[in-house]
Amino acid sequence: MATQTAARNGTLVHKVSEALRKSILDGVFMPGEKLPSEAQLTQEHGVSRTVVREAVAALRSDGLVEPRQGAGVFVLDPISFAFRRTNPMVDSDRIYTSLEILEARTPLEIEAAGLAALRRSPAQEEEIFEQHAAGIAGRNDGKAWSEADIGLHLAIAKATNNPLFATFLEMQGKAIIPQTGQVIETDDGGEVAYRNLLIKEHERIIFAISNGDEQGARDAMREHLKGSLGRYRNLLREERVRHMARLQQDSEA
Repeated sequence: MATQTAARNGTLVHKVSEALRKSILDGVFMPGEKLPSEAQLTQEHGVSRTVVREAVAALRSDGLVEPRQGAGVFVLDPISFAFRRTNPMVDSDRIYTSLEILEARTPLEIEAAGLAALRRSPAQEEEIFEQHAAGIAGRNDGKAWSEADIGLHLAIAKATNNPLFATFLEMQGKAIIPQTGQVIETDDGGEVAYRNLLIKEHERIIFAISNGDEQGARDAMREHLKGSLGRYRNLLREERVRHMARLQQDSEA
């Protein structure tokens, strides 16, 4: 009986951990977000607290979540998981930040834009424009915007007709776009204004691709990604300042 119970619990742990893992990698739970409480997960999955604890422990060993004393369990950037899964020689303790991924993406996507200008098929060009139109239509909706933003970059990568460009981006899932769930934490007007800026940058890229302007496409993509790097670094800098201010306040309390 004890053996049967252990086997059943093992199966349930796997089932719950895989469900949570899929939710994290699909962007249902974004980096920095807190997972539902142990009680909520117990009720949602119809399992015991022991099963939930072991499932979360499995996610922690994968580097997908981080328990924080007295605060709960928080989602980490899934980039580290993706790289460890596809690159077993990578140090398991190495965490790839969104900034590092964006830096790595920059030369790759600059090249992709130039190749897309030379190699795109009519159908691929249409897909690029459709994703751009979806971004314009969804700029007031964070989820719709993120999906269209990712879709546009993937469409350009696929238009190179070299599958490795798209594979690199697809491997990262929704973490391909650093601002998704992380950067934009302003009021609705500020979010839309930021997205309008990105739309203009996207337009310069896709029009250059459509015109077969290889160098123009490279330059536009370089400007777009370098701008994103600068904006992201500024946001990280501001967050460090806020963090230091909070530490100062805590020490004075």
